[in-house]
Amino acid sequence: MGVYTGLILESKTPNELQGVIGHEVGHLAAGHSARSGDMTRAGMTPFLLTMGLGVLAALAGSPEAAAGLAGSASYFGTLGALGYSREQESRADQAGATLLEKAGLSGKGLADFFDNFRYQEVFSEGRRYAYFRSHPLSSDRIEALRRRTESLSHYNEVDSPEAIAEHAVMKAKLEGFLNPQVAITKYAESDRSYPARYARAIAYYQMKEPDKALRMIDALLQEQPDNPYLWELKGQVLFEFGRQVEAEAPQRRSVELKPEAPLLRVNLAQTLIALDDKAKVEEGVAELKRALAREEDNAVAWRLLAAAYDKQGHDGLARLATAEYNYNIGDMRNARIFAMRAREMLDKSSPQWRRATDIVLASNPDRRDLRDLAREGSIANGQMR
Repeated sequence: MGVYTGLILESKTPNELQGVIGHEVGHLAAGHSARSGDMTRAGMTPFLLTMGLGVLAALAGSPEAAAGLAGSASYFGTLGALGYSREQESRADQAGATLLEKAGLSGKGLADFFDNFRYQEVFSEGRRYAYFRSHPLSSDRIEALRRRTESLSHYNEVDSPEAIAEHAVMKAKLEGFLNPQVAITKYAESDRSYPARYARAIAYYQMKEPDKALRMIDALLQEQPDNPYLWELKGQVLFEFGRQVEAEAPQRRSVELKPEAPLLRVNLAQTLIALDDKAKVEEGVAELKRALAREEDNAVAWRLLAAAYDKQGHDGLARLATAEYNYNIGDMRNARIFAMRAREMLDKSSPQWRRATDIVLASNPDRRDLRDLAREGSIANGQMR
């Protein structure tokens, strides 16, 4: 399950966000994603039946009726698919409400979130909020969900002050990064709350006003000196505006405050590698390895590791890291190409060489690649079939 930034920004409370996540877990628990073909079949049946009737009408000598039925086939097919989809959505609503109740959470947020978008049911497909194109709403469905959640014992549970604060900061950060012009207006200068000032600092950084952003970040750090993400943001601003030497200290401080966060180690490593100091580059490699030990599919970390190995003259490792990068972004062609190049440069007895071979085998190798692997004994000839 993936959680999109749009969902977070559209949620008004932590409980609304929890509610939608509960709804999606309901889909997963019911295996709806594995049964997506059922919805297609539900639409195809009335479509084909209507087209069949149109053919019969034509054969019976009624071209007007035939044309009308043929023109209506897609409409009836859509109705069939939507009916099946709405049934699945209603079931996921009920399952989500049950899951939230078992977790000691209120289902009110789920009903509220859908109620906020009740008007979507009257919009055409193209004008609907993207989430509701695949999750069709209806007033009856919302009311049924509301009745169910109101009957549960945790309905009146409320969000904690800490959760409300964290949710506000999360939305402010996303707004600042994704919609800086909107954030400057939405979080006005007169708003002196922490989320508002945080959003404005990020927005100014995104709008290429680093000095203004840094002044605001320093003011926030006076209040929260142990906030690793403020130190990270300061280092990020300094780094991206060509002040790499100054960026090192805040990035180090962010890692000291939250050593278990791979993202912070990756940012520190990026700064160290950019300093063109052999010892710093070596340290950057070590930081990236620590990050990848916790998050082995971090494509950015692999890309930076490839650059670091290239600086160190480790050509085989650089190509292997590039293969890992491409593998993790889904570019199987380049993953295979760079893995094959890495194998040519790495010691055949090393785990890195074996890893490069694994990437080749997992990246849709062509027959020539398989022949090369079979010739050297990396795979059996039978695997080429």
